[in-house]
Amino acid sequence: MKFRDIYQQSRRPVLSIELFPPKTSKGRAHLDAELVRLMQYPVGFVSVTYGAGGAAQTNTLSLVRDIRQQYEVTTAPHFTCVGASRKSVRAYVDRAIAEGAENLVALRGDPPRGESAFRPAADGFTYAWQLVAFLKETYGDAISLAVAGYPEGHVETRDMALSIQHLKQKVDAGADLVITQLFYDNADFFRFRDMAVRAGVTVPIVPGILPITKYSQIDRITRLCGAKIPADLTKTLVAFPDGSSDQQMAGIAAAIDQAGELLDAGVPGIHIFTLNNSYATAHMVVALEHYFG
Repeated sequence: MKFRDIYQQSRRPVLSIELFPPKTSKGRAHLDAELVRLMQYPVGFVSVTYGAGGAAQTNTLSLVRDIRQQYEVTTAPHFTCVGASRKSVRAYVDRAIAEGAENLVALRGDPPRGESAFRPAADGFTYAWQLVAFLKETYGDAISLAVAGYPEGHVETRDMALSIQHLKQKVDAGADLVITQLFYDNADFFRFRDMAVRAGVTVPIVPGILPITKYSQIDRITRLCGAKIPADLTKTLVAFPDGSSDQQMAGIAAAIDQAGELLDAGVPGIHIFTLNNSYATAHMVVALEHYFG
């Protein structure tokens, strides 16, 4: 089922999750065990992240195919512009479609490690909207596209008005869904959503939630992507040893409260960044199951 149909046809908020392709057989065995737990819940779709480079691309598509076939759930590979020419984009998407994919998460991607600025590949794309436009021109309605939104502004574009302008370009180019970057202050999401709607964005805008189960890890992630952890939440979390069960439960409780407020405000769904771990996701879904049915 395509993104646009999932949200149009669902009478309840849509629960979706993000995974990443393991690099080792041990990591894959761990993820397979986690999936058994996660797929007990009413997951609307599963997205799988993408790493630029041959093996990582293959792992993404293989995992997308395996999950879709084993659990009969909608899946969506990610794709970034990093190192991607038009030829390589077509090769990747042709294979994805041949293996049954109907959806794609289209992203610009971050500069490679060690580089401070994004540089497009030869015959590639500088911006995500260009990738979206190319995919729609090439594949039409054969594939439904999701794009990223940034409630606190993009790390390279802190001007919210400009960030919304970029989002509108992606939607106008053909995106059917917006999934936001992680955030921890719902006021940031509501401001972002309201600005996007005023700008004419009419597709579903779904908040992305990353439960904090190890403060040092998420603090590092937020510093890299330009998000922030509110001071009161930080104070609560650092009162416990880093990664301890007490800190995990405090972080999960905060994520449940955050998601509950968003769902009460009428968001079309929640997208949980699982980090390939079912523990926090399971706690969240059980606590919020009355929303998802």
